[in-house]
Amino acid sequence: MLPTLSRSLSATSRRLATSHNPYQPKKIWPPDFSKLSPREQLKFEKKYKRRVALASARPRWDKAIKLTQLFAVTFVITYSVFFMDWKGEHQPFEGVRRRLRGIISPDTPSPRASQQQDTPNNSSTR
Repeated sequence: MLPTLSRSLSATSRRLATSHNPYQPKKIWPPDFSKLSPREQLKFEKKYKRRVALASARPRWDKAIKLTQLFAVTFVITYSVFFMDWKGEHQPFEGVRRRLRGIISPDTPSPRASQQQDTPNNSSTR
């Protein structure tokens, strides 16, 4: 097995010369633009631009980059509004912070909860 493998690795493939290539191209690329009409030049430019756009398209990569940017910007804005310590006298988002803290962890019980505790249970009186 080793001799066969070493022979196959050492053997080099013959490169075809352009003059001896059995598969000749139908058209010469890139075409000589000085010999083409403006209409044909525009056609070739559009074709080339389309091919380059298709070859360089990376939809999964682009989507990942966009989502990463969105999450990074959202995190920075959220952190700066709610948690960042502004070392100045006036903190611009103090009202928003107080309102959020009141929603998340209210210090005083809501009036509805206190009413429910004060009313006697109807089933115990019967």
